[in-house]
Amino acid sequence: MKRTWTIIGVRDVPASFKWYQSLFGQPAGRPDHRDFGQILDADGTVLLCLHQWGVEDHPSLISPDQGTPGNGLLLFFHVDDFDMALKRARALAVRLEEDPHRNPNTRTKEFSLRDPDGYYVTISALGGRTRRSARPRPPGGSGKTNRASGRGR
Repeated sequence: MKRTWTIIGVRDVPASFKWYQSLFGQPAGRPDHRDFGQILDADGTVLLCLHQWGVEDHPSLISPDQGTPGNGLLLFFHVDDFDMALKRARALAVRLEEDPHRNPNTRTKEFSLRDPDGYYVTISALGGRTRRSARPRPPGGSGKTNRASGRGR
């Protein structure tokens, strides 16, 4: 099995750690270090790593002033307690970036908000189709394309 460890730069690891624990409905705890913390699922799976800006020589984590935090990044989490996550999110955020709606691609309910560092976070209900390739094919065609022209056969 292969897993990724998504690491984001944050101003205050303990504060962000607390924010994500609250969003996910996890028991309160503290990161192992003031400059690095891992948000873990109940089974120990790493959901997200929080790294303080400028602590080490990682080129993309030097400073939030050298780029917009979250540009090109969408933190997308599937949760099994969507309605409770929505309540927790409303308590954490002044406003939601996207109100709850059904995503036509995944066919699941989702909403989005910003974390304390400005990252765009989407919470999606567990279930439904999650693979983009699983979308139904358009009616009246096989979905195959002619490679030379890009047009359907």
